[in-house]
Parts: sequence; structure tokens; C-alpha cells
Amino acid sequence: TPTPNLYAPPNSKFFSVKCTSNVQYSITPPPQETSHLAPIPLNGNSVLLISMSQASQYENDSKLSVRYYGENKEVLGKAVLHLTAVEISLDVDADRDNVVEKNNPNKGSWKWGSNGHGAILLVNCDSERKYWKKPDSEENFVSKVSDLKDMSVMVLRTRGPVKLPEGYKLTMHISQGDAESVRVFRSRSSDKATNSLRKLYNYFVKDYPLVLSSEVLSQEVPYIGGRAEMNFYVEGLRFPDKDFDGLISINLSLLEPISEGLPETPIFTDKVVFRVAPWIMTPNTLNPVEVFVCSTSDNYQFLKGMKNLVTKSGYKLKICHEYVNRGDRWMQVRRTNLIFGPDFGYVTRVAERKDVSSLDSFGNLEVSPPVTVNGKNYPLGRILIGVAFPTATKGRNMTKVVQDFLWAQKVQEPIALFSDWLLVGHIDEFMTFVPAPDRKGFRLLLASPDAGYKLFRGLQKDGHGQAKLFEGLKDEEPITVDDILSHDSFQAENNYVQSCIDWNRDVLKRELGLDEDDIIDLPILFKLEVEEDKTYRAVAFYPDMVNMIVLGKNLGIPKPFGPKVNGRCALEAEMCCLMEGLGLSCTFIDDFASYHKLLGEVHCGSNVLREPFAFKWWNLEM
Repeated sequence: TPTPNLYAPPNSKFFSVKCTSNVQYSITPPPQETSHLAPIPLNGNSVLLISMSQASQYENDSKLSVRYYGENKEVLGKAVLHLTAVEISLDVDADRDNVVEKNNPNKGSWKWGSNGHGAILLVNCDSERKYWKKPDSEENFVSKVSDLKDMSVMVLRTRGPVKLPEGYKLTMHISQGDAESVRVFRSRSSDKATNSLRKLYNYFVKDYPLVLSSEVLSQEVPYIGGRAEMNFYVEGLRFPDKDFDGLISINLSLLEPISEGLPETPIFTDKVVFRVAPWIMTPNTLNPVEVFVCSTSDNYQFLKGMKNLVTKSGYKLKICHEYVNRGDRWMQVRRTNLIFGPDFGYVTRVAERKDVSSLDSFGNLEVSPPVTVNGKNYPLGRILIGVAFPTATKGRNMTKVVQDFLWAQKVQEPIALFSDWLLVGHIDEFMTFVPAPDRKGFRLLLASPDAGYKLFRGLQKDGHGQAKLFEGLKDEEPITVDDILSHDSFQAENNYVQSCIDWNRDVLKRELGLDEDDIIDLPILFKLEVEEDKTYRAVAFYPDMVNMIVLGKNLGIPKPFGPKVNGRCALEAEMCCLMEGLGLSCTFIDDFASYHKLLGEVHCGSNVLREPFAFKWWNLEM
């Protein structure tokens, strides 16, 4: 955008412009003369806007000349601009159709919704390695070509002469703020045939050099010349969090040399924007793919029951053996070399203080199925966590860094429930969700001491007061229905538990838009234990049937060892009656010695990989 009077000889009053065929120009302000041949009055405000219709084949292959005239239209001199046009576009999949289109007008911004736009970036938190595993995001190199599938493709498209004019260069750069969240690699060669051959092999680390990282905020990138494309691979390093909204900008600039000793000046900059995909939980209503459990020296009965259930359900079962799990049976909190690997990653958060508690475990982190609440849709459901009672001056809470992380994901707005009344403190001790063929597509199951007492009083009324719980269990003292119903202090304890669950019931109804018909009460009794600080907290009196594993229409439920009537456990019979009305099949798994006695159940000792949501998170209206 030159100013004509900048190059004008002294006493110049007029000027005219000529150019080669592929050069276009306009003059601002527009001249009053109608003929393009007539000299144009020269003033200090005149600006010449130059463009070219196509990229240059050679350096300086086009030109524009300005002729200057005196008062009487005599020629005083001429200025010639030699022009080189280079077409440059940094491109991403801004319309989210798995194709990196050329120069999408929305590539430099990001918008939520079904009519939104903007590229998406995954956090590369899995490991392509089989041994000495660590998250790929912690390694500043491409360990395998398969690792590129966890990254987003960004394409630099150029068209122009064989090389840039002397001193000009292309530079890719990111901000210091984004540098901790992203890494960029490039393909060393743009030759498609060579790249196809490379796919036959597994390791080509040197073919994908690092371009940008937390240590390298700016780097020159090659200009290939002619009509060319160069692939870059963008790697997400961290999920959205309290201090990171998930948006990342990557810039490409064409730099022009000024003079020796002075920095280059950007004459063109292209920008693309990514949003890092959030961390998303999958609810029980999604179809399972694979089930994970741990093997220990004392959980044979549990494993036997789980194998039968998973086999009957038609899913895969992966067992983490003791030499790997080191005696840790709690698969809900497990991150082992068995699970961690290609397409199976993890994320951690480090507490700011040392006062972490059992409320920071995964049994205290659940998610609802999709719901609509007061007209607002939550197509990915809502995260559920357990904390201390809102007005409590002391108590256990989920660590702040974990809570901040969950809220920052945005797509599954969390709900805080009261779980500190439980000894372990996990919400999966009193609630879960199962699929249903009607209404909202699911039911909320809640542990209910009231339902338990109703069942036991009914047994007593029908003459089964001497039926025993825990009958036949090693090292357990059987107790009759009459004994349970005769202890006023025990009922007082369960009344307290019921009040805690009822408080959560109201929160869940309000925050998930549920009616009473969406909830099923399970007959489960609790008892209070006294901790060292003389705080009373609750544990399940018999195996906690709500702490189940949900595999489609098959439920794996802790075997309650309840009172038998006509040879059948009354608690199992009631559970089957409640679930079979929804078309669900109940399998009762013996976890008494290996899990229940250690304050956990079936859900705590298992984990499920499920199919992803059909709904795309980026289509949420925010």
C-alpha cells in the first residue's frame, strides 16, 4: 500500500499508473478524472492500493510503475515497483467435517452450537508405548506414527515462486500463555508418495520434528515453493481448567527484512484457533465395550461372578493381575500398565494441600444420563460429586483442584451432593442410574433404609421374623429379622441416614429435573461407626446393592446375604422384582469377604469402558 507522493520528485503535481496484466490497483481517495489515461492530481492523502490476481511463478515477475508530472503535465520522473505475489494459507478443520478445507473464513475463531465453527484439539494423554509407559503429552517427540492420530492436522498451503525473495521468511508462533497447552510437529517431507511409503513402517520420529513448544514459541518453517502443502500436527497437552479456557491460537507470519541489525517486520499474519476437547464422563446408560477388574489373592469368588456376568452380557473382560496391581483391588481408582496404553489415557490433578481424603476417589465421581431441566438440555448428562454439608464448619471435601477441573469442562455442569455422612464418603454408596425403556430413558436408584425397614416388617408380619441375615458366612454372626427390628438405636441410626439421603434426593430431583416416578428406592440398611475424632459416619450393614455394575440390561449386584424365605433371599427377590419391571436382569455377585468387609462393593472393584455419546459436545449451545 504505497503512498504515491513518497517517491515523487520535487514540484510534482500529477501522477499516472501503469501495471502488468495480473496486477490490480485502486486509488484512495478516488480521483475525479473519468479517463484512466489522464494524469491524477497528487496530494498528501493519495494512497495506492495494490493487489494481484494470482501468485507469481517467478520472483519479481510483475510490476507497477508510477509516472510523475509537473504543473504543465511535463514528465518529471518514474517509480517502478517490482512485485512478487505469494499465496499463503494456514488451514484447519474449522467446519468439523474431518477435512482440512482451504482458507475457511471462520478458521480464526471458535463458536459453540450446531451452527458453530472452529477446530478441535485432543489432549494426547494416552501412551503409544508397550513398555516404560508415560503419557505421550509428556514427551516432546512423536514416538510412533500412530501417535499422529491423537493430534489435529493443520496444513500450510503455499503457492508462489520457487523461493521467497531474499531475506523474507515464514515463521510460526504461539503466545507464552498457550505454550503450556500445545505442541506442534511438522512433516519433514510434503511428497505424498514418500509419505505413503512411510506408513508401512512404525517408527519415523525424525520425520516429524518439533516446531513449537513451551521452550520454542516461534520458529521459521520451510517455504517449499510452487504449489505446495505441508502438514503440521497439533498436540493438546492439558484439558481446560480454572486457569485455561481451552482456546489456543497458532499464528503464521511472513516476515520482511528491514535492514541489517534490525528485526524483521511481519507483513502478513494468518491465524487459526483450536478448542481443546473437554474431559467427558460416560453414564451407565451408554453401551459397554470392555470391563476391567483386579485379581487378588482373596477375591476368587468375586472374579468368578464377574466372569460369568460379563460372558453372559457378551462383552470383553480384562483382568489386572496381582503382579501389576500390587494387591490394590479398587479398579475404580486404578491407573495401571494393563489399562494405560494406546487410546487409553488418564489425567491427574495434584492437591495444593496435603489434606486429601477418600472423597477424592472415583467412587465419589459419577455422571447422570442426559437430562432436561427447566427447559435447559444437558445432552451429555451432569457430573455428580460428593462434598461436606453446605453449612458444615468442618468436614471432608473433594480437593479444590479436582472440583475446579470438573467445573472447567463446561459440558457436564457438576452437581454437588452431600456424602460426608458416609465413612468412605462416596456417592456410589447411596445412588446409581440404570437404563429404562420409558420416561426419561433411565431410573435413579437410591439406597433407602425406609424401604429396608418396610421389607423387614413385612417379613416379620408374615411370620418370618426368625429368618437370618449372613447365614452361612464365615466369621459372621447371623442376625434375625426380629433382632434388627427390636433395636431402637439401630433404627435411629437408619433414620439419620435416611434424612441424609432424602436431602440428596431433593437436590437430584431439582438439578436433574426428576419426578418421584423416576426414582426407585432400594432396601438397604446402614450402621454408624465412630471414627478417631468421635465423628459418626455410616457404612452399609449388609452388602450395598446400589453399588452395582451396569452392563446394558444386565446388572451385577453385591450379594446381600439377606433373610431367606422359602429358600430364596428376600432382599434378592425384592431387587429382582424392582429391576425386572424395567427389563433388567439381576446377577448377584459374592463380594462380601473381599470387598464389603473392606468398605467397598462391586462397583468399587470394577470399571467399564463405554461407547462414546452420539451427541457431539461442540454442538452444545453455550
